[in-house]
This record gives sequence, structure tokens and C-alpha cells, in this order.
Amino acid sequence: MIIAWRNLLNLRRTPGSVIAALIQPLMFVLLLAYVFGGSLGGDGYRSFLMGGIFAQAVTFNASFTAIGLASDMDKGMVDRFRALPMPRGSVILGRTLSDLAMSAVTLTVTSLCGLLVGWRVEGTALDAARGYLLVLVFAFAMSWVGATVGLVARSVEVAQSAGLVWLFPITFVSSAFVSVTSMPGPLRVVAEWNPVSATATAARSLFGNDAPAAVAPPQSWPVEHATGYALVCALGVIAVFMPIAVGRYRRIARG
Repeated sequence: MIIAWRNLLNLRRTPGSVIAALIQPLMFVLLLAYVFGGSLGGDGYRSFLMGGIFAQAVTFNASFTAIGLASDMDKGMVDRFRALPMPRGSVILGRTLSDLAMSAVTLTVTSLCGLLVGWRVEGTALDAARGYLLVLVFAFAMSWVGATVGLVARSVEVAQSAGLVWLFPITFVSSAFVSVTSMPGPLRVVAEWNPVSATATAARSLFGNDAPAAVAPPQSWPVEHATGYALVCALGVIAVFMPIAVGRYRRIARG
């Protein structure tokens, strides 16, 4: 928690990163809602869009985890941390927790923007809370992927470039913004089983946002069990990437 608080305090010195984290999802909301929304379902598409925007926003926030850890290594902070009597994993856990807090802020601002373009929560307050909680669990999972990328990259420049390599495919080869029914066979299968698709679909279901006909999802197992599948995916990502990131940090600390 001390490391997480330190990371949050450092945001005061880098307000540009906070602005970027907030402006990016807002830009996607406005562009997709009004550039593509008219041809894909109008008001119905704008409500459908928000679940995908939430999933995309927290996925993109993983790049800040990668850049933050890479920056700490560049500046020698990791060398200072390893000289302290503290668990090896606390440095990475502190980073992922602080970025989880940032994801919560991003979701709040994005939700307010969604309300301005016509999005509404049509389900119950309990379902809406479950929807936000599910997206935050997914955000925490993605931050561990970002931590692994940052520890492998070990420099801010490489971490920035490496982030784009996986962030754009995983968010756009999905049902976050369009229906997967128009995609070629193999790509459609990947999109249907993509954790981003599952998180977006589950969020829409919990928020009570039905898809318009132009972007209606196919009848498939990941769609019919989206909430459970999204949760399993998030926990699976944490189970895989947490030990990888901690192991990588230990090797760096020993070096």
C-alpha cells in the first residue's frame, strides 16, 4: 500500500499521463458514437458502445503499468527498493493497485461522458455495481500483463512500443465496438473467445444495454455465459502473469 500511495503521489508530477488516461476513452466515445453510431443503430448503438469502451479503456491502462515500471528501472528506483527489507512482489503489486485506482477514475469519467451521449443503466443498481466490479477485476488482470511487458522491456521507449503491439489487436479483434458476425471464420472465433469481448458483453448485460440489430452478437457459448467467462478469463490472466512478473522482477533484483 505504501508503494501504491507513492505511485499515486507521483501522478502530481506527471499530470500529462493522467490527462492521457482520461482523454483517450472520451475521444473513442465521441468518435465512435457520432462517426459510426448513425449507421450502426443510433441511440441504441451508443448504449451498446459503452460496454466496449469500458473494456477497452481499462485494457489500454495496462500500458501505464508497463511504462511506470520501466521508468522506475530507468531511474534506479528498483535498485533502491531491492535494498529495503520488503517482499519482492510488493513493488509490482503496489504498481498494479495504484493503476487499479486510476482505472476506477477512468471508468467514472467515461461513465459521465456516456451519460452525455445518451447511455443509461437500464438494469438494477446491484447489477450495475456488479458490472463495474467485473470491469475493475479485468483491469487488475490487464495490469499484470502490463507489468510483465514493462519488466521485460526495461526502458520507457521500448515499453511504449511494445504496448501497442498487443493492445490494439486484443481490443479491436473483439466485439467491443462491432458484431463479430461479419469477421472471417478464424478471426471470428478469436474475437468470440477474446476476454475483451467477454468483458464488454458481460458489462452490457449487467447494465441492461441491448444491442441493436446491426451489431447483434451471435448465439455462442462465450456470449451466453459472458459474465462467468469474463471472470474466469480475468482470474486466469492473473494466475498466469502474476508469477511471471514476480519471477522476472526477482531475476532483475538479483542482477
